[in-house]
Amino acid sequence: MYLLGIDIGTSFIKFSLVDAATQKKLVTVQYPDTENAIISKQTGWAEQSPNNWWEQVQQGILKLHAAALKVATNYDAQSIVAIGIAYQMHGLVIVDKNQNVLRDSIIWCDSRAVEYGNKAFEAIGNEHCLAHLLNSPGNFTAAKLAWVKENEPAIYQQIHKVMLPGDFIAMKLTGEISTTISALSEGIFWDFKNKEISKSVLTYFGFDASFFPAIKDVFSNHGSLQKEVANLLQLKAGIPVTYKAGDQPNNALSLNVLSPGEVAATAGTSGVIYGVGDTLSYDKQSRVNSFAHVNHTSSNNSIGMLLCINGTGILNSWVKKMVGVNYDYNQMNQAAATIEAGSEGLKIFPFGNGAERIFNNKILGAQFSGIDLNKHTAAHIFNAAQEGIAFAFRYGLDIMRENNLQPSIIRAGYANLFLSKIFSNAFVNVTGVPVALYNADGSVGAAVGAGIGSGIYKDAAEAFSDFKPLQIIAPTKSKEYDALYNDWKNQLEKQLLNN
Repeated sequence: MYLLGIDIGTSFIKFSLVDAATQKKLVTVQYPDTENAIISKQTGWAEQSPNNWWEQVQQGILKLHAAALKVATNYDAQSIVAIGIAYQMHGLVIVDKNQNVLRDSIIWCDSRAVEYGNKAFEAIGNEHCLAHLLNSPGNFTAAKLAWVKENEPAIYQQIHKVMLPGDFIAMKLTGEISTTISALSEGIFWDFKNKEISKSVLTYFGFDASFFPAIKDVFSNHGSLQKEVANLLQLKAGIPVTYKAGDQPNNALSLNVLSPGEVAATAGTSGVIYGVGDTLSYDKQSRVNSFAHVNHTSSNNSIGMLLCINGTGILNSWVKKMVGVNYDYNQMNQAAATIEAGSEGLKIFPFGNGAERIFNNKILGAQFSGIDLNKHTAAHIFNAAQEGIAFAFRYGLDIMRENNLQPSIIRAGYANLFLSKIFSNAFVNVTGVPVALYNADGSVGAAVGAGIGSGIYKDAAEAFSDFKPLQIIAPTKSKEYDALYNDWKNQLEKQLLNN
């Protein structure tokens, strides 16, 4: 009996099978083999095709079956009993009454709607937005929908339902459309005090309440696999989708971060620190954001405070394409390890992927500083990029500390940048917080979520009963990294003054 997890990332879609009885991963694959492109028709825009996601989900599930047969000759795809979905947060997906996609998704790192959100923040009222929405409307899904309303009225008039990316994939699997409080909160549609879709947001933007699907708990039945889809995917018709969550709440679930005070991190395309609390807390400047966590319900507050740095793994990817084209990521990490901390004065500021929330949605652009053409090599650039990302995490974590998040340990999956000793050591030393690394993955987390949502596991405690860290990395050079960070921060703040 297996659980299927699907993680719709920006660069790839990942798929995992988890043995429900042992709670162990059988196999993980990703699709496509090369990173998905981001469509950028204008500076600051970022879109992807939902129909491409769906095509890749189909191909990826078939690839997963083939991989499973190689590791378990008795594997039977008919033994999959539940499906869970994780997805890139904040993306806008709109469909007509026939469930046809009306336009490409405006995804999380798109900056076109910043001013729509800023104006809403002032018009609705800063205090009301923060107390009820826990955030400024900022550059989130509601503001993106407002952009479509003003700039593409013919498309807007055809809207039947507004969804997040995971809602869309669940719709394609099941034919049913639903959403969750967690999804609505990440779109800045949810009023936490009144426990309903925000009337203030609907009224200000002029949105029709009928745009929003039925609201269900994250862990619940979101529809059953349609027969014709099941045949295409070599699956059993009627399998339920029993879990849907944004990638960062889902990453926290995959690390068993569910209780107040627990903290998770990830360093994929974007970089995130995500801490859980049980009060309706918020940052007064909305530099870090509060959303409903996967275990939040109308009767139980569970709030995830999220720090997001857009330009994280995407910087490492850019460096590979521009400088390290003859290296794989492991070779880049090995080369970086030959360079002393501080990269001999080379500094990189990883803020070239749209508006950064920690800077009140300013667009700074990525920058290199202190290049010595006679001294610095590709290895210096690899090292400085990872240090710059770690320093950006510290900058954001200090904002979270202002908001009373004081982590004693941070949990992270042994994946992406945390595979690099250079990055991991820089992260723990500059933040001063140990990191516990786990064999965790977003698609595995989605599969486990499906097990909880389907009742195969009675609760998260049972689902994570055998969950142990691979290793714990503790700070050893905090003073050295404090000095390097302060120098980096001073240059950053000069940039902010001039921006």
